[in-house]
Amino acid sequence: SNIFWVDLYHMSLDSALKLLDECSGLLISGGPDVFPGRYDAIDDTALCGSIDFYRDTLEFALIEKAKELGMPILGICRGLQIFNIYHGGSLYADIPTQLDTLVKHRCPDTYDCFHEVRIVEGSSLHGTSGVTTGIVNSNHHQGIKRIGKGIRPIARTGEGLIEAIEYEDRKNMPFFMGVQWHPERMDISNPLCLPIAMYFLQEAKLWSMENQ
Repeated sequence: SNIFWVDLYHMSLDSALKLLDECSGLLISGGPDVFPGRYDAIDDTALCGSIDFYRDTLEFALIEKAKELGMPILGICRGLQIFNIYHGGSLYADIPTQLDTLVKHRCPDTYDCFHEVRIVEGSSLHGTSGVTTGIVNSNHHQGIKRIGKGIRPIARTGEGLIEAIEYEDRKNMPFFMGVQWHPERMDISNPLCLPIAMYFLQEAKLWSMENQ
């Protein structure tokens, strides 16, 4: 079947929310930093790069509506972060200055920056990838500090920084997965790349068959 995608950013909030009714899944992509005031850390704003207040507002509203609809959601990089913030979590506004880590999460060449992740057995990520360790790309200076309510980590770096999340209660909640890396920039042979996209698309197809 054909896959159609629509950019909900370049329209009014009301129009975006209305158009979401015609969709089968919500993909929250990478992008600028989320305003730290969203997680009660406004003093950390100076550690941020660019901030898009409209996008913060739009994505909070889209997450809320998608949850009401029971619609599948996939979060990538910033998408993982804002989903965590929506659920009451917080971020390291700048990993290099706020966290003592040997793992490099951002490099001058953003397409040649990789590190290992360890995946929780029995998680949705483990089920779809079939691996408990893997190599992912990395292009972020922020990361999850406090995990949101109802969310659990399902992948971490060897030093413990959260790299992927899902609902704690997967059986009674709609599909959600968030990953800190960028699968769309990785080799499709990597088990932490294409299987994630296929999992999300399958969940969107199932949701569409049941709801539309």
